[in-house]
Amino acid sequence: MKSELLHLDDPERRALVERLAKAAFGLAVLPWLPGTRAWAGPAAVPSARGHGSARAVIMLQLSGGMSHIDTFDPKEGPSKGPRGGLRTKAGFQVTEFLPQTATIADKLCVIRSMTAKVGVHESARYLMRTGYEKRGTVVHPALGPWLQQYLGPSHATLPSSVCVNRSPGHGNGFFPAGTSPLPILDPDEGLQHAQPGGRVGAMDRRLALLHALERNAPGVMADDHAKAYGDFYEGALRLMKGKDLDAFDIGGETEVVRASYGDSKFGRGCLLARRLIERGVRFVEVESGGWDHHRELEDGMQDEGAQFDTAFAALIHDLEARSLLSSTLVVVATEFGRDPRMNGSGRGHYPKAFSCVLAGAGTKRGHVHGATDARGAEPVADPVTVPQLHATIGWAAGVPLDKEVVSPSGRPFTIGNKARPVMEVFA
Repeated sequence: MKSELLHLDDPERRALVERLAKAAFGLAVLPWLPGTRAWAGPAAVPSARGHGSARAVIMLQLSGGMSHIDTFDPKEGPSKGPRGGLRTKAGFQVTEFLPQTATIADKLCVIRSMTAKVGVHESARYLMRTGYEKRGTVVHPALGPWLQQYLGPSHATLPSSVCVNRSPGHGNGFFPAGTSPLPILDPDEGLQHAQPGGRVGAMDRRLALLHALERNAPGVMADDHAKAYGDFYEGALRLMKGKDLDAFDIGGETEVVRASYGDSKFGRGCLLARRLIERGVRFVEVESGGWDHHRELEDGMQDEGAQFDTAFAALIHDLEARSLLSSTLVVVATEFGRDPRMNGSGRGHYPKAFSCVLAGAGTKRGHVHGATDARGAEPVADPVTVPQLHATIGWAAGVPLDKEVVSPSGRPFTIGNKARPVMEVFA
């Protein structure tokens, strides 16, 4: 067994160590390894418009493909959906599906000219989370790991990156394991397996298993990825003993605050995101599923759309009330838009034109960037690609966009794939 382990190539060795770490410590805490830091770029110092303005980033990922026409880019004529436009105090329209969002429109910067070429769910989600199209054998890091790689850990004990309501896929990519997002699969349950007491004995037994591997196969554990996983236990104990563990417990919020976010998993995820960035987590992604409205679009918008509408408005209000919006960039993202043509009761995939939204951290308020044609079929002003969106987020976070990181395969990469930030969205 020892001989076989020593002759594994790097990908096989890394996969083996990851499986062992899962067995040893449980999926809910596997990817986050505090204290691991491969390289930290210069600190975020505001030196130009918008640069370094975002101490934290909350990314709301509407998975399935949000219809731009039925949310932030309403149209008349044959493209019009089941609801009409609702004029906001900022002067632009959202649809009647988003009445709460309409009340915060004066705090939003809506990008109506997003465009991409990928119209398949998994590949499009990969692009939106990493800024790169999925090609070959390279696995690219997601946004949270990019920020940690450049800027270093954001907190002594808490993770720098967390993903809520999804598994840790689209994680650290070719970056060290310690940059991978910590997954919170259910915001009501918080950080599973992190409580001391009854689980300490079980963790000790699992740690002994990992130590046994280290003794019997030192060549495997000498791998950089294995060393990173070996640091997990110490970091986990720091978190369990630390005063910030309660950041993961939304039960610490008042009933009034909890109710304002709505009775949905997505709403509670948004509330958890606010708690985490308030304590020092730099990047939190909250996923909302169910936006693939090929059929019954109206019913879907009355369900997922209403949950988003309530939670998004509550998040913006809450951040501003706590003086956090000026230093937190909130991003509403989705993998693509929906076809301007109604197909029965729904719309098909449509990457050529869609919308994203920014709020806070020096972005313009009550502003619309770009435009689509009368049908919502293609951008006709200031098109924005997904890599440009990533570069814009990186710029706001203070990342040195021209600083390249060399992957294990020897290829240089940058956040946003060398795209330039959209400076027009900053005030």
